[in-house]
Amino acid sequence: MAALIYSATMSLDGFIAGPGGDMSWLAPYAGPDPAADELAARTGALLVGNTTYGGDDPNRGTDAEGAFGGTWHGPQFVLTHHLPAAGPPDVTFTDDLGWAVAAARAAAGPKDVNVLGADVARQCLELGLLDEVVVFVVPVLLGDGVRLFDHTGGHLIRLEHVARDVGEVSTHLRMRVVRD
Repeated sequence: MAALIYSATMSLDGFIAGPGGDMSWLAPYAGPDPAADELAARTGALLVGNTTYGGDDPNRGTDAEGAFGGTWHGPQFVLTHHLPAAGPPDVTFTDDLGWAVAAARAAAGPKDVNVLGADVARQCLELGLLDEVVVFVVPVLLGDGVRLFDHTGGHLIRLEHVARDVGEVSTHLRMRVVRD
């Protein structure tokens, strides 16, 4: 079965987007990254939150627009409370997380499902569906914005390291979710 992997690029102080969802801070950190390329190659489908899907892509309007700097193409399942009448090819909108996870896993085939969006990842964690967390930490402090993981009142999720390495642009952390 396809693994469900939450991946994000994060500031050192724990933010994956700036205030208001601003992603422009990522532009200086774009470029070749073997760990990101490996993750993209493992990805067979995306499970995306609506805010992320319609968000502030710093590469909008360029060849680098989209997941993994525009290098990844395939089925996307977007979770939203406001279902559009129609969407682009390969994009399915739904308001049912369980259905979206099952459909994304089926669409991914032997590859993995990459989760994009902090709220969707939090929901998957709470339901025990998430298998891994992959974070690319870049050397910047944002001070405010969207956190990698935010759970009001706190919620302990144990993780164990699978891989870590320091690249030219980011420090790559890959962790498995520990299920008790």
